[in-house]
Amino acid sequence: MANLVAVSSSQQFEDLLKKSGKSLSVVHFSASWAPQCSQMNEVMGELAKEQPQVTFITLEAEGVPEVSEKYEISSVPTFLFFKSCEKIDRLDGAHAPELTKKVQKLASSAGVPAGGAEPPKEDLNERLKKLINAAPCMLFMKGSPQEPRCGFSRQIVQILKDHSIQYSSFDILSDEEVRQGLKTYSNWPTYPQVYVNGDLLGGLDIVKELAESGELENSCPKAETLEHKLKSVINRSPVMLFMKGNKEVAKCGFSRQIIEVMNSTGVDYDTFDILQDEEVGSTGTENIFQLANVPSAICER
Repeated sequence: MANLVAVSSSQQFEDLLKKSGKSLSVVHFSASWAPQCSQMNEVMGELAKEQPQVTFITLEAEGVPEVSEKYEISSVPTFLFFKSCEKIDRLDGAHAPELTKKVQKLASSAGVPAGGAEPPKEDLNERLKKLINAAPCMLFMKGSPQEPRCGFSRQIVQILKDHSIQYSSFDILSDEEVRQGLKTYSNWPTYPQVYVNGDLLGGLDIVKELAESGELENSCPKAETLEHKLKSVINRSPVMLFMKGNKEVAKCGFSRQIIEVMNSTGVDYDTFDILQDEEVGSTGTENIFQLANVPSAICER
């Protein structure tokens, strides 16, 4: 595939960026020992087919240390996005849907439109407000609940889990603008940060204190039961497909095959990525049918 290239030297890397010019280049810093990197390479391969104008580059982070150090690569997988040899965005972690969104967005934003003026950017504070109010309890952390990227984030995820707190999360490593802007907005210099009903609850120390005093459950919404969660997910659409990945990026061969079958029938359906929810993913087909008590659903183990 002409637009998917593996590089092994800093000179080859620099030459490819120069050759790409103003077109988007996506660089995957990976490691052969990390299975999630292999999975993301498959995603890159699919994206390379869909976006022939984009250059996709893979390199071993430890094999080209001078490049990894220059761009502060501390973990794999990490993705950097370049235009005109300048880094314009970054994504840390194996988040296939987010990678797909960023590639589609950045590949389509070719620069200044024909009218000559750049489209207005959403005000950062407005964007932060939307994120903070995206759920009754929002956790801004490094990484995801499934893959915390620092010890403090790992601790707070465990506390929320132990106390059955229902929450959504945002990976501040995936967006530098949000990462820096939220510190000012919250007047809180470190992460993680927990917001409840649009107001800052605090960081790890405060959450620990609330947990020890027994007040955490009263401060944060309790998690819904597994039965209620399954019914809610299944009833989102008349036809629900439980799979690995989503419609845009299937994460295994079986999921890819069933997506092709579903698309060929013209049936309107929605999907749920079992890799993003360990509780739902480990429930199993039989329990989903039994708990939800519905006559029809499409499930994959």
